[in-house]
Amino acid sequence: MQSKDQPTIAIKGCEYIYVPAGQAGEYAPLAANPYRGCGHACAYCYVPHALRMKRKEFDTGALPRPDYLRRLRRDAQKYQAAGIHEQVMLSFTTDVYNPFDTSLTRPTIETLIEHGLGVCVLTKGGTRALVDLDLFRPTRDCFASTLTSLDDSFSKKWEPEAALPGDRIAALKSFHDAGIFTWVSLEPTIDCDSSLKIVSETHEFVDLYKIGRVNYEQITRRTDWESYTHRMIDLCQSLGVKHYVKKDLQRYLPAGYVNVLRQVQHK
Repeated sequence: MQSKDQPTIAIKGCEYIYVPAGQAGEYAPLAANPYRGCGHACAYCYVPHALRMKRKEFDTGALPRPDYLRRLRRDAQKYQAAGIHEQVMLSFTTDVYNPFDTSLTRPTIETLIEHGLGVCVLTKGGTRALVDLDLFRPTRDCFASTLTSLDDSFSKKWEPEAALPGDRIAALKSFHDAGIFTWVSLEPTIDCDSSLKIVSETHEFVDLYKIGRVNYEQITRRTDWESYTHRMIDLCQSLGVKHYVKKDLQRYLPAGYVNVLRQVQHK
């Protein structure tokens, strides 16, 4: 099942619900970021540079954005009035289930739902997300996690303060068992074999994989991304799993390969 690939219209005057651009735009039609900073201390994270924050400051914790809920409600009302009901992704520049402050997370989800919007959460917070499972609706919302490896030591090296892989997988299973659409971000791919193993071992409770590469790291120059793309496509096809190959890898797609940008992310 496929949604329309027409771009979402940005509503004038909205600040806290926005239309993401570039690589972020491949992931979601709308987004919101309740906090500034994160705390997962991922070595590959691009966000501090994008926000012009010192990495130490970004990794110290997640601080609520000023007057956030009032401004979010104002934006949500405008999208509702415009008849736009798409999923809002939480989040690109923070993690709503970070190890520090999550006080805005539940009211953010509630505000989006109240104004007719869908919810899409992408997190490395694992089972911390289960506190809000009751809010997710099978026919409107989805839950996702970034996975770089199934190995704890690998994760601790690259994502030292994020939930361990097993905990993230437990959260995906819980949301899947509750009838919620689940997906996994395989971006960044730091080790190709690790990403392939993730698909092999999680496809029974993951509805969609979004496949990318790592950027801004030395290993980018040593990885055979063409081989990885072909191996991943072969695996996904053999397992019959839905997937989307991101722009950075699309040059390696076979001619005429169907690569749907906006797939329906709910049941």
